[in-house]
Amino acid sequence: MEQGAEPGPELGAVLEAVEGRGGGGAEAVERVLSWYNEENRATFRFDPADEDKRKKLCEGILNILEKDTETSCQVACLEALRILSRDKKVLVPVTTKRNMQILMRLAKLDTVEDPLETVSEFPVIVEALKCLCNIIFNSSVAQKLSLELNLAAMLCNLLQKCKDRQLVDDIKCFDLRLLFLLSLLHTDIRAQLRQELQGVQVLTQALESSLSVRWTEEYKAAEDRDRLPLSLQETDCAIEALKALFNVTLDSWNVHSKNESHQFRYMAAILRHCLLTTGPTEEKTEELHSNAINLLSNVPVSCLDVLINPSSQEETDIKYNGMNMGAIQILLDFMEKRIDKGSSYREGLTPVLSLLTECCRTHRNIRKFIKAQVLPPLRDVSNRPEVGTTVRNKLVRLMTHVDLGVKQIAAEFLFVLCKERVDSLLKYTGYGNAAGLLAARGLLAGGRGDHWYSDDEDTDTEEYKSAKPNINLITGHLEEPMPNPMDEMTEEQKEYEAMKLVNMFDKLSRDELIKPMGVRPDGTMAPLEEAVSQYHTSKQESSDSD
Repeated sequence: MEQGAEPGPELGAVLEAVEGRGGGGAEAVERVLSWYNEENRATFRFDPADEDKRKKLCEGILNILEKDTETSCQVACLEALRILSRDKKVLVPVTTKRNMQILMRLAKLDTVEDPLETVSEFPVIVEALKCLCNIIFNSSVAQKLSLELNLAAMLCNLLQKCKDRQLVDDIKCFDLRLLFLLSLLHTDIRAQLRQELQGVQVLTQALESSLSVRWTEEYKAAEDRDRLPLSLQETDCAIEALKALFNVTLDSWNVHSKNESHQFRYMAAILRHCLLTTGPTEEKTEELHSNAINLLSNVPVSCLDVLINPSSQEETDIKYNGMNMGAIQILLDFMEKRIDKGSSYREGLTPVLSLLTECCRTHRNIRKFIKAQVLPPLRDVSNRPEVGTTVRNKLVRLMTHVDLGVKQIAAEFLFVLCKERVDSLLKYTGYGNAAGLLAARGLLAGGRGDHWYSDDEDTDTEEYKSAKPNINLITGHLEEPMPNPMDEMTEEQKEYEAMKLVNMFDKLSRDELIKPMGVRPDGTMAPLEEAVSQYHTSKQESSDSD
């Protein structure tokens, strides 16, 4: 038997008790299941030889749950079913309409008007929700049944009953987790939540409640610097709400109505508060902020202006141009921390880089604040742009990363900070690091991107101006003049070396190991013959027009 697998012989005795063959009634069932649950609390791998017994045990447990039994017995049954439902292979008898309805009834999902019952029944509701989470995650049949049984609507109804109730945080957390799973695994339920069930509003209110947001004015939450960190339960609730909202708000780039705009600004204001909030541990805080950033990526960029607010006199947060930049600073710190992590860049880094890029492209104050920190005026250009420990150095290193997506978004971020001006980008990164972006954008010949930016100009420092004539444009740093090896050659030697180089390139080209390329008049790459031909044509047309 594999390590971590459940013990085999005792399973027969458990099954016998559950099926009523051992005598002793509900008390015996509760006793034997409590023992089984304790023994298998950490079991995730099961012995294949006992598969049939586990299937029968699931059926027996559901038969008991269909009857009215004591709360403690129901909890023991549901805990056992939750453990068993970790194994996909035993879910066939569980995933029927009847059995799903039994679990939904125990989770109080079938009561529309009735309030939540007494505190003693809360553990039953929580365990039933946990079972539904496992079953829906592991069974495509259960996912389809959840749509047929209108489970999403019932979960939204239960979530609203949990509003402002301290004793139901566990129920709220697993209700939100189940909504997240449904919206993740079934696109029809995602559409139902968004369009029919007002899921964005319901989930946003749940998030607001988890974070205990207090409003001082529209789209501005109170900032209490003495506030204690969120509890683990509050943090978990907020994270589940953020994950569910992310699924429901996918493809929300275009806002079509005033009401939608208000809803997304309201959400962005809550997310700003979320970024300024800490969890019980550093890891939980990072998880909370990571999910908030993912959701902010779904918010239409026009609504992200609420991330910065006019700064009042009593606030001591980071300010820029009269605006409170506390949330933007959190995003920058988060980005640098993810770069320093050195792994999982695509999942961990690209969301925050994409978000910062869009904020900088659309909101001038955000761009200028970030540029002042990421690309401050150049003074020391003795080192290559990718060498060093500053944020600029770290981002320039990413411009040549092996992952194409990471490389592109890092280069795009720096390009936007430079107001999409090629000359400004080259100043901070060097031509070698920027070549990939410029080739992809058709800007190898210089110029600027497609977006319009304000006309405020960068001011070069005196140190940069004095060093500029000696900066290597390819590497982007100051180099000492190198002696020219051709100075001491005779004309015959120069001619010999030149012909030798021509012959080497000719051989490589004929063997198709390399293909000579050139830059077209529009700044894009093309085979050398085509690029030269286009330049001649362009020059001729220009001459004719004169």
